Amino acid sequence: MAAIRVTVIPGDGIGPDIMSATIRVLDALDCGLTYDYAIAGQTALDKGEDLVPQETLDLIEKNPVALKGPITTPVGKGFSSVNVTLRKHFDLFANLRPALSIPGVRSRYDNVDIVTIRENIEGIYSGEGQTVSDDGERAELRSVITRKESKRLMRFAYEAARRLNRRKVTVVHKANIMKSTSGLFLDVARSIAKEYEDIEHEEMIVDNCAMQLVMNPHRFDVIVTTNLFGDILSDLCAGLTGGLGLAPGANVGEHKGIFEAVHGSAPDIAGQNIANPTALMLGAAMMLEYLERNEDAERMRKAIRFVVGEGKVTTPDLGGKASTSEFTDEVIRNL
Repeated sequence: MAAIRVTVIPGDGIGPDIMSATIRVLDALDCGLTYDYAIAGQTALDKGEDLVPQETLDLIEKNPVALKGPITTPVGKGFSSVNVTLRKHFDLFANLRPALSIPGVRSRYDNVDIVTIRENIEGIYSGEGQTVSDDGERAELRSVITRKESKRLMRFAYEAARRLNRRKVTVVHKANIMKSTSGLFLDVARSIAKEYEDIEHEEMIVDNCAMQLVMNPHRFDVIVTTNLFGDILSDLCAGLTGGLGLAPGANVGEHKGIFEAVHGSAPDIAGQNIANPTALMLGAAMMLEYLERNEDAERMRKAIRFVVGEGKVTTPDLGGKASTSEFTDEVIRNL
């Protein structure tokens, strides 16, 4: 089995803690990975580098996948999002966010199994036309949706549904009010859905979708939507299954993928060996699937889910008393 090089970006705050734990599990699997380490975000700025140094971009470009820890993004002011920068630079047009219940984890519902597929480079988050007037009294932000990108995302979503043996795709929109952007997105969805007669096509306005997720999440299978709506709804789905500490994510393009924990950098507990690495570990399992290391991915995912669900060796955020290292040791023992 040929070795595959992975670009590893530990990130900020607890990022190095949970990345170290995740790499330990990957190494224990002995699945033929080697690592090139890179920096981005506040860590890079603190070293006098650019937000995303050219060396980091070059390493991501060179390797087929990257594994990324959480990176701090200031609220309101400050530097722009590293995540948005990487998605646009590498044309990572699709964001996948699985929300899968873990038996034993306290949550409002059991047996939730939803995949949210979010458009990743257009819409409100495209960054186009973001201005504030000189007097600070008026702010503007453009949302851009194109037929080309909507088609690409829809085909990706329906192909993913078919590959994962899913039965239904729910297209979430706001075309009743945002008739130009959401209207175009919905028009494309209807067109592409006709090519997949084996998969049920459903349409839902975003505010109704949020309500239905809270009331009856089991009615959903695959959700596909635009950038902003997907960002919000995928976090809602994470809340249904135990929170962001258990939520992995993948940013995928035509030839590359960046896999991550979607939670924040939690600088208040950085370096204390108490951070929960579950989300990043599950992101690494998604990476293994992307690399077609399916057996290794399943071993890793089963071990994580068993340890978390059993609840005997878990980190404080999950109600346990274990350290990050002890939790990782337990996952490795169960591989």
